[in-house]
Amino acid sequence: MGNRAETEDPRRRIPRTDVLLALPELADAVRRHGESAVKAAVAGAQARARAGDLPPEQVAAAAYDALPSSATTLRPLVNATGVVVHTNIGRAPLSQAAVEAMGLAAGYVDVEYDTETGERARRGRGTLAALREAVPAAEAALVVNNGAAALVLATTALAAGREVVVSRGEMVEIGDGFRLPDLIASTGAKLREVGTTNRTTLRDYADAVGPDTGCVLKVHPSNFRVEGFTASVGLADLRTLAVPVVMDIGSGLLRRDPLLPAEPDASTALSAGATIVTASGDKLLGGPQAGIVLGESATVERLRRHPLARALRVDKLTLAALEATVRGPRPPVAAYLHADLPQLRARTERLADAVGRSVVDVSGAVGGGGAPGQALPGCAVELPPRCAELLRQGDPGVVARVERGRCLVDLRCVPPESDALVERALRAALAALSAGG
Repeated sequence: MGNRAETEDPRRRIPRTDVLLALPELADAVRRHGESAVKAAVAGAQARARAGDLPPEQVAAAAYDALPSSATTLRPLVNATGVVVHTNIGRAPLSQAAVEAMGLAAGYVDVEYDTETGERARRGRGTLAALREAVPAAEAALVVNNGAAALVLATTALAAGREVVVSRGEMVEIGDGFRLPDLIASTGAKLREVGTTNRTTLRDYADAVGPDTGCVLKVHPSNFRVEGFTASVGLADLRTLAVPVVMDIGSGLLRRDPLLPAEPDASTALSAGATIVTASGDKLLGGPQAGIVLGESATVERLRRHPLARALRVDKLTLAALEATVRGPRPPVAAYLHADLPQLRARTERLADAVGRSVVDVSGAVGGGGAPGQALPGCAVELPPRCAELLRQGDPGVVARVERGRCLVDLRCVPPESDALVERALRAALAALSAGG
């Protein structure tokens, strides 16, 4: 018997798949990741054991360790760039109220159902009411899946097969190669350019408006500025042309913010004469990705009844998060924009002292195409440039910015409760740098 035990193939001790899947930790993993993903991890660990690379007793632990930390490949990041609305890392972080609202909406909800009558109801009526309450100048509201979609829907419903009159100074590129002329052309409308790059007058618009005009489009050039010998036409003057005036404010401010005096807002634009305003929900509003349409009820209803609106509508999760953003507490974007500078410096100095580095004055940015040239005074911990790569590849990843040969860690968009996490990340990066990593 002793000789048989000594010569027994250890592969016989490798647990069967059904036994492994019955273990509490792997059974729980099935609920989180799905059976196929867990079975694949189990099969991989069993294969390692058969190859002699893993003791049979460690198969269960190895299978569990091989599973991803979550069911999505999206990786949480810490925004230490000082750019508040950072498009590449998800734009606006949601408030806790918005996150909880999305969790509530994940199940069955009355998204377009009237519990009193048992009949179909207006989709997202709570969200639409919240937007109207936040912008009293708006008679009606509509929500689609992003800002570009709101603009495309507006020009399609108002001007398909007709002309959209727009100033040459507002022929913008909105990012990733998408340009306003291409978006308008995709709707079937014809673009009628007026004025010049730096100067457009009311006469320019008036000469272009005629029987073929579907609307006048005014676009806030949110990602650049033209200064010097310039002229533009206000909404009140454009409204005298007796055609719908669509104002794309872009960034999503519902009301004026004294910190951003040059940034247009929906309330002011509608009061000044815009027929409808289009905007994004995930920029300065601080909510989920969404396209918001606000304005005269007849025009908004015309957009809502257009067949394209069905293809562009948002889901219940977006509606819930947007309503919670509009009705709820101040979202993170607003808090970061209006950061208390003495508190921000105190936090930065504590972090710098903890890792033995220095503090430098920096200027943050609004980002997301909002408030171009608007500097946000702040400070940052200065590190060697190589630290930027080490930080973003850490767990969790900390995204800093490299400027003039320096890695700058700016805490403006980092919640105070995450300071200890950032400190550990900086210590790890500096240690790896010292070790030649």
